[in-house]
Amino acid sequence: MPGPLDGVLVVDLTRALAGPHAAMMLGDLGARVIKVENPGSGDDTRGWGPPFVQAPGLPDPTHRESTYFLSTNKNKESITLDLKDSADKAVLTELLRRADVLMENFRPGTLARLGFGTDVLAELNPRLVTLAISGFGHDGPEGGRAGYDQIAQGEGGLMSLTGSGPEDPQRVGVPIGDLLAGMYGAYGVLAALLERERTGRGQVVRTSLLAAIVGVHAFQGTAWTVAGKVGRAQGNHHPSIVPYGLFHCAGGSVQLSCGSEGLWRKLCAEFGFDADAPGMATNGERVDNRERVIAMLEEAFAEISPEDLLARLADAGIPAGKVRTIDEVYGWDQTLSQGLLVDVEHATLGRVSLPGPPLRFFSPGPDGETETTRREHRAPPTLGADGDAIRAWLSSGDDVQDGDTT
Repeated sequence: MPGPLDGVLVVDLTRALAGPHAAMMLGDLGARVIKVENPGSGDDTRGWGPPFVQAPGLPDPTHRESTYFLSTNKNKESITLDLKDSADKAVLTELLRRADVLMENFRPGTLARLGFGTDVLAELNPRLVTLAISGFGHDGPEGGRAGYDQIAQGEGGLMSLTGSGPEDPQRVGVPIGDLLAGMYGAYGVLAALLERERTGRGQVVRTSLLAAIVGVHAFQGTAWTVAGKVGRAQGNHHPSIVPYGLFHCAGGSVQLSCGSEGLWRKLCAEFGFDADAPGMATNGERVDNRERVIAMLEEAFAEISPEDLLARLADAGIPAGKVRTIDEVYGWDQTLSQGLLVDVEHATLGRVSLPGPPLRFFSPGPDGETETTRREHRAPPTLGADGDAIRAWLSSGDDVQDGDTT
């Protein structure tokens, strides 16, 4: 299946993670994504490791691949261009004439200094949608700051909410600010493409690591903006729902979630607690007595193995689960059933498995649904692998597929 974005051409000038993740999301949906990289070194993440994977039978270290790069660049082609070279700038110009989407995550102002400011792009291709991702925004008193996920997680308040307690701020275990900025960016691009169908013109979509992190503050944001309460890190238990978190048992731990009074009563019935005991009858009371509730449950769970405890919780109708390691997740039948692992044929590594797209598509019909999710995916490209083919296509004068902007 070609995917819902078949016919859309994306020129990806981004590097590292936020922009490449946004471009990969569009590629996963069927867009043609041409990744423009620096000659010689390419995307910074080609050198981020270990872990690296060595190509079978090729001991030369130049044939090793970064697993970091592999994580965020499938379904793309690669061309190398020096954007300070006039001939290479001419190649980029021709790409942009044909493109539907341009993605960039330079520091604000860099693309204009290279000769591709928004005024130039609008004249070159009025239908072009441009996504610009920055660290802290393209304007404002700190708009020019370099953006790195670690710093943005701290500046955006996320680390203050994550960790074992207020004195133990922790970063999320993946570069979540980058990933969220990429997701918001892709979402914005799709909205701009939809609006282009009405207006006939493209526009510039801007987001940042800071905006993406603030954008997911959720109830912690309104706790401050509306109620004046500053949230703090408090480990593996929910600040507004009790019991809801990780609980220790014999030889391990389980997670359970009592998101309603009905679930609380089911939990109490299963383990012999008085659901209406003083300080326990309502969620608000349990939040005020959080440590008491946690201690009561962990005492009851102390002689029960994780497997037996999960079985009892399931039988009682209490949402619960284990804490899986990454290898367990990718070996789990449920993960595999959702298409979250895909096999691709890499130019140097051969057949490899990569995390799959998180979206599935279905076509309803009189006899039920038919899945139309794209199943075949393109491996992340080696540096400049598609340069000759892309240049030949440009020199042929052919227009891009259905997304032609000329």
